[in-house]
Amino acid sequence: MEASLYVRAQRAIAELKGTVYELIATSPQGISNADVGRQLGIYQGHIGHEGHISRTILGMLEAEEVITQDKKSKLWSQRRSTKT
Repeated sequence: MEASLYVRAQRAIAELKGTVYELIATSPQGISNADVGRQLGIYQGHIGHEGHISRTILGMLEAEEVITQDKKSKLWSQRRSTKT
């Protein structure tokens, strides 16, 4: 595989993660996976599995510990700093 293809893919993922994070940051009440996907035009997936693109990006940001999902409402929001 050509290195430039890898670099381009990583840049694209970074740009998408930044855009999703910005949308979450401007949604103080939280936002659902479906709303993230629909607002950004990435709520695609194969039949019966819509939302995989946005959910994957949300999962990446969650693993980086910058966002969190409320388990009851299923809404995503910025992770609050626990540092004092």
